[in-house]
Amino acid sequence: MRQWIRAVLDRFDRWLTPVAAINRFLAGAYYAALNPRFGRELRATAAGRAAYEAATHQAPTALLRRNIHRLEKGLTMQPRSSVFAEGYILETVLAYRRLSDSNRGDPNTLRWAHDVLADYFAAVDETPVTVSVKKTFTDNSIKNSFDEPDSGRWSPRRRGDGVNSGVSYEQFLLLCRQRRSTRWFLQKPVPSELVDQALEAALQAPSACNRQPFFFRVFLNPKETAEIASIAMGTAGYYQQIPALIVVIGDLSCFEHERDRHVPYIDGSLAAMQLMLALETLGLASCPINWPDIEHLEKRMAKRLDLATFHRPLMMLAIGYPDPEGGVAYSVKKTPAQIQRQNDDLDR
Repeated sequence: MRQWIRAVLDRFDRWLTPVAAINRFLAGAYYAALNPRFGRELRATAAGRAAYEAATHQAPTALLRRNIHRLEKGLTMQPRSSVFAEGYILETVLAYRRLSDSNRGDPNTLRWAHDVLADYFAAVDETPVTVSVKKTFTDNSIKNSFDEPDSGRWSPRRRGDGVNSGVSYEQFLLLCRQRRSTRWFLQKPVPSELVDQALEAALQAPSACNRQPFFFRVFLNPKETAEIASIAMGTAGYYQQIPALIVVIGDLSCFEHERDRHVPYIDGSLAAMQLMLALETLGLASCPINWPDIEHLEKRMAKRLDLATFHRPLMMLAIGYPDPEGGVAYSVKKTPAQIQRQNDDLDR
């Protein structure tokens, strides 16, 4: 009887979905009244906005990082405007002051903010706004801590002055081909220092306005890794022998607006890809584990990891020393010609 009822409901849902797709009103009514699958995302987005607002008045790290990156973009613009950012420079300096006064600010974030703000005020023309805000900045700057002669400047520089890895395309392509989703590992511990090294590389990934709205939960105990990996779908048959596991968590409290609700998924995935490539260079293999957005699994994961409402699991990464005898899928990839859509293709 249960199977029959489920089949009837599924058929009704398949009939109703095209109706809901006709316009936004019907889609909203459908998901509000008949299909609760987006309920958790709605609540998480609202909770993230509330947490962002609370942090803005206490320790506004996300706001400061966003605005400092906006200043960096203005400083590197070609040609650079003689005056810019007047609409948010006071907000930025006040955020810098609140974060430094809170004793909860990351020293690296504060130093970066200090240097970029100093460069900004040195670069723009004097106007009533810039003169007034500069006085607020200099009166409340962290005294002397970032003015050491040997400390360098943490502010925009020429691309030509950056590092050059010397890695050729052929070498990088080989690394990408070396990386394969690996599900069979040697049963030996993964050193935490290697994980830290890989995370250092992951954190060099690009992030929208440099907010880096994610964090990593690292588990090196095989009993814990098996328990947590089993929560996701698709791990049956191999989760019991994963030596180490990382859960990538998106943080919606880094954003003021709903328009940014997908940024944690994008930025977290960019970092995860660099993390997996870095692991390969350290002799470790990995397997990204897809996270299903299913309510009861979300609840289990949130409870197990003690996550806030505005924290969303993005994916898991199984990590370990690869078993040379373990199989990996061939997984033929598409060609560049298959995945490109040139303008002339769209015109035809």
